[in-house]
This record gives sequence, structure tokens and C-alpha cells, in this order.
Amino acid sequence: MNAPTGTTRSAKAARSPADRVARYDWARIAEALDTVGFARLEKLLTPRVCERIAQYYDDDDRFRSHIHMARHGYGRGEYKYFAYPLPDPIGPLRAAFYARLAPIANRWCERLGIDMRYPAAHAAFLKQCHAAGQMRPTPLVLRYGPGDYNCLHQDLYGDLAFPLQVAVLLSGPGTDFTGGEFVLTEQRPRRQSRASVVPLGQGDAVVFAVNHRPVDGARGAYRVTMRHGVSSIRSGHRHTLGLIFHDAA
Repeated sequence: MNAPTGTTRSAKAARSPADRVARYDWARIAEALDTVGFARLEKLLTPRVCERIAQYYDDDDRFRSHIHMARHGYGRGEYKYFAYPLPDPIGPLRAAFYARLAPIANRWCERLGIDMRYPAAHAAFLKQCHAAGQMRPTPLVLRYGPGDYNCLHQDLYGDLAFPLQVAVLLSGPGTDFTGGEFVLTEQRPRRQSRASVVPLGQGDAVVFAVNHRPVDGARGAYRVTMRHGVSSIRSGHRHTLGLIFHDAA
């Protein structure tokens, strides 16, 4: 299916991370998240900013952990988790997205009868994470080469988990790499899984459900299980920025 797109309010490029996030049509994004569990945001970051973030990958001092997927059965490829303090523009982007997504997350919790409400500001939510022993930052950069892929998974790192996250493609499809499509699956009770491929260009972002999302049924809302992954890279190298809003235990 085609990916829903959050359209911009102005053709003029916004400079700050908060402005870049604010310029999208968030009513339309919320509708897409409610309907299919994901929404595509075109041209969140410029190619220059994408290249700068991808170059961070070779600076080990910026990261707390380096994971080789094959060692853990996650797929093939590798990724690194940033250390605090997060470099620009990652920290401000994370806070700006959270502020827009928290009302959606709270509405989902209410629909599903979950006794959890997320604070309006990301700093306040991080205090809750740290009080619960989840103190390790989770934003990351992933690097894939030929033949690499990411198995379907959910990014859950402790008892506290924010139900939405963001991925930003830093590389150019067709120029930097081929293959490597972003894939989401949805599993409804007593039904077969449905897969969606989300087309992304360099600098595009996708907002998607981490674990569950609500779907209306005959007896009210019920949980649908979501997973995400990346198909095999055919050639070149692919870098992605992942913005996860809860910290890890």
C-alpha cells in the first residue's frame, strides 16, 4: 500500500529541528497512525544534515554501544547507540517529535484501557524512565552493506516504553544503495499478518507503532501487534537514524 504522507505547511525550509517537525500536518499524521500504524514525513532533513549524521558513525566517542546483528540473531548489519549528551540535531529532534506524539500515545492508551499517561515534555518522561532504572540512551545509527538486513522486531528496552518511534533514512536509495526497503507487519488476532513497504527518500522519516496500536472492533478497541525491519541490501551502503523515546534498562 502507499505510505501516508505528512504534508508540509510551507515550502520554505525550516531551520531548527523543532520548526522542521512543526511544519507537517499533524492532524493528517495522527489519522494515518490511527488507520495503518505509520506515516511518512517527506524531507525532514536536508542531504547535508543526513550526511553529517551518517559520518557520526565513525566517531566512537559519540556512542555507548556497538552491536553486530548477526551475533544476536537480529539479521545482518550493525548499529551504534548514542551516548549522552546527544549530538545536534538528534536531541532536539527527539524532544520535538515526542511533544507531537505524546497526545497520540495518550489517546491510544485511553482507547486500549491502559492506565498510563505520558507527560507533555520529553524531559519529564525521561525522568520517569531514569527513576525506573532505564538510564541508557536509545537513539541510534544503523549501517547496512550488501546482503545485510534487519529481522522483524520491536524496540522494547524495559517496563516503560513509548508506543511510537521515528526512523530517518540518511542515505540515497538508488544512488548510495539498492534494496533495503523499510517493512512493517501487522498481526491482528486470528488473522494472517499484513506487510507494508514504506518508500523513503534521503531525509524522509517514518513514524510508526513500536509494539501495539488500537483498532476498533465490534466490542471496542483491541490491540494489533506491529513489527518492523529492513529487507536485504542488494548493493551499496544504507544508514538510518532511529529515534526511540524511552531509554533502556
